[in-house]
Amino acid sequence: MSTFDRNTQAPYSVAGTRAEAGIDEGLRAYMLGVYNYMTFGLALTGLFALGTFMLATTQDPSAAAAQFGNGMMLTSLGAALYGSPLKWVVMLAPLGMVMWLSFRIQSMSASTARTMFLIYAAVMGVSLSSIFLVYTGGSIARVFFITAAAFGALSLFGYTTKKDLSGWGSFLFMGLIGIVLASIVNIFLGSSALQFAISVIGVLVFAGLTAYDTQQIKEMYYEGDGHEIATKKSVMGALRLYLDFINMFLMLLQLFGNRE
Repeated sequence: MSTFDRNTQAPYSVAGTRAEAGIDEGLRAYMLGVYNYMTFGLALTGLFALGTFMLATTQDPSAAAAQFGNGMMLTSLGAALYGSPLKWVVMLAPLGMVMWLSFRIQSMSASTARTMFLIYAAVMGVSLSSIFLVYTGGSIARVFFITAAAFGALSLFGYTTKKDLSGWGSFLFMGLIGIVLASIVNIFLGSSALQFAISVIGVLVFAGLTAYDTQQIKEMYYEGDGHEIATKKSVMGALRLYLDFINMFLMLLQLFGNRE
């Protein structure tokens, strides 16, 4: 009887193992796509940030159109980006664009969603170029690598943990809303103490969101999705993790960056 049991169950066990292996392989490919899009978006942001900064500043006094507060000389482009009302457009454009992208991405084709994500990453780079005016290049690089290490560990935790992190969602969302409101208020107050508190809380919130979003993105995977839907899910997941990384980086930069 025991021999009969083994012989009849073996095919089902093999089939089940093969199915699980197929799901695991598909899930790995899906998550790899998410991380690849996110990494490419970050690289694009960095290139546009550095490129915009180089075009906006000059070492030649005769070519300078204005002088920044720390003695840095600005070209006509730099004066427009950082010293005119255009700076508010540059600052707020990524926020408006990401809200529009979040609401419309479901109705886009996969190729359009991918293109819009990359355009958004480039616009974010132009907006972030101002950090090179405020912080030293060495501290920016140092904080970037700290952020990358922390993000990698937190995302790995979110991917591998068996604990359900869905309960974190409402708490983290409330924290995110609080950070946004406090940041808006501090634009007018200019309080260093409030900014420090925002940065500390922001690091904790985006650290939690990194793990939470990774688990949520993982659970979005469905083996039966076609290429179009799978690609859109990858882009949406990449956008969420990209935002977690960028915001964590900015919060850590405010805490540990060396100012010019």
